[in-house]
Amino acid sequence: MDLMPLHPKLVHLPIALAVLMPFIAGGISAMVRRDLLPARAWLLVVVLQALLVLSGLAAANSGEGDAERVETVVPREAIAVHEQAADWFLASAAGVLLVSILALSAKKPSLRQTFVAVTLAGSVFVMFLAQRAGELGGELVYKHNAAKAYIESAKPPTKSD
Repeated sequence: MDLMPLHPKLVHLPIALAVLMPFIAGGISAMVRRDLLPARAWLLVVVLQALLVLSGLAAANSGEGDAERVETVVPREAIAVHEQAADWFLASAAGVLLVSILALSAKKPSLRQTFVAVTLAGSVFVMFLAQRAGELGGELVYKHNAAKAYIESAKPPTKSD
């Protein structure tokens, strides 16, 4: 029987993508500027940013499901702070996705470069927000012992003769 809740399994993809996106977007931007890649290569940034947002939404939804059970052992305020950090992360990642789409669709080169620059700056900001949400999630487990909510219910019943 798998005792691990779904949320910890899902959070790693959006966090990993948040860490990688500034480097991927920066690298593709530099290669497009040097004519090593066509401008349409920016589509990879859009697709990966969309994957970040979608996987982040999946992680958030699974976290909401786990929160009820974890509230039995973790202070509600600690959960709320983690949820708020995750909300900021997701909203910012969605904003970066929108700007990356604008960069892809911009016809005027100067406008495209502006959107690319905003995407790059935004991706760095999202990376720090992901780190904060992850850190607060880790505190739920390691400081507030959230795993206890799953361990206690998983203990086999004792035989009383």
